[in-house]
Amino acid sequence: MAYSQIRLKILPSVRSLFDEALQLKVEGLAPHKSVELRSKLVDDRGVTFRASAVYKADETGQVDVCCSPSLRGSYTGVEPMGLFWAMAPDTPHSKFLKKNVVTPTRVELEALSGENGEVLASEINERGYMIEGMKRIPVQDGSIRGVLFVPPGNGPFPGVMDLYTFGGGLCEPRASLLANKGYVVLALAYYGYQDLPKNPKTLHLEYFEEAVTYLRTRPEVSGPGIGIVSISHSGSLALAMSSFLPGISATVCVNSCIGNGLIPLHYKDIVIPPLTPVMENVKITESGLLNMYDILPDNALEINRASVPPIERATCHILFAAAEDDLCIKSLTCTRWAADTLRKHGKQSFQVVTYPKSGHFLEVPHMPFYRSGFQAVVGGNVVFGGEPKAHCEAQVDLWERVQEFFRRHLYNKSTL
Repeated sequence: MAYSQIRLKILPSVRSLFDEALQLKVEGLAPHKSVELRSKLVDDRGVTFRASAVYKADETGQVDVCCSPSLRGSYTGVEPMGLFWAMAPDTPHSKFLKKNVVTPTRVELEALSGENGEVLASEINERGYMIEGMKRIPVQDGSIRGVLFVPPGNGPFPGVMDLYTFGGGLCEPRASLLANKGYVVLALAYYGYQDLPKNPKTLHLEYFEEAVTYLRTRPEVSGPGIGIVSISHSGSLALAMSSFLPGISATVCVNSCIGNGLIPLHYKDIVIPPLTPVMENVKITESGLLNMYDILPDNALEINRASVPPIERATCHILFAAAEDDLCIKSLTCTRWAADTLRKHGKQSFQVVTYPKSGHFLEVPHMPFYRSGFQAVVGGNVVFGGEPKAHCEAQVDLWERVQEFFRRHLYNKSTL
């Protein structure tokens, strides 16, 4: 066989945005021959992620992952983006990390002979985070810290605040990818970043109020209000902001504990105490990982109500997204309770979407599935729940819903 005639194609281009779907093809194979496709990337922490799948060429000697089924490997069946979302870390319990969104993530793709493992063809996919002309502006304004992403064009654009925290610091991929859709996005840090406290004893809502004011008064931002997108612990902060602060039009809460978690939250003369984890409720799985699903007290119990922001005061639109197999927190139970509470107070400006068989970290599309990892609250590696394929599908669906939600509630309808 003339290997030089075998081609691995990435369509529409070898360069793409991280959240874009691709079509992979192998051409020039012998009819019905077996071929193994492999993917590999190294993240910004130096952790290697890999996936592989075995295909059989059709009668024309072609494999098209958009219609050809994987017979075995990291996934089976027709999965156009399986080589991306099914990547698993060589170092167990590692989350894909991207610190520098100015540079793309490089994914190495190879086609290997199913008979002897010889490399037949290879290609590099550069998966970027910022479209051409996007501005990334570090923010040190007053007490607030973060990064502002401003899309190219005349603007002004709707403003969105991204509250994403994973052990503190700043996470930029979701913010930058959302800014590509026509939003000015502030990725806001609130602990463990630059001169912010590493382990704060209290959080002050005034800090987030200052950030809202900053974003709303940027000349690139249209009004009248901004959006918030949050996940996990930051969901309760987003709801507290929506309950107390003006200038917020739309809030997204992904797998959020409705009650304030772990750190007291102060606003003026109000203190929202944290829900205290019940450590004896931590369970050990058969694989030796920890399951922390039951450690936070029930929001609905009267004894815990002081820890819940007065969400019935919120005047903005709210999108709740909950994974039905979230093993980190009771996001589905919390979401249903929040929806019932709003409904009882005559609120109708909210919507709920749930995802079967998906786990805690619902992020941007095609992110490698995060099965388990270290959780400081319990001091060990925990399971996050979900099945890779269903979780991937949930991320794709939610990403579109978030964009549609913000389009509906942030864009000035006279400009549409």
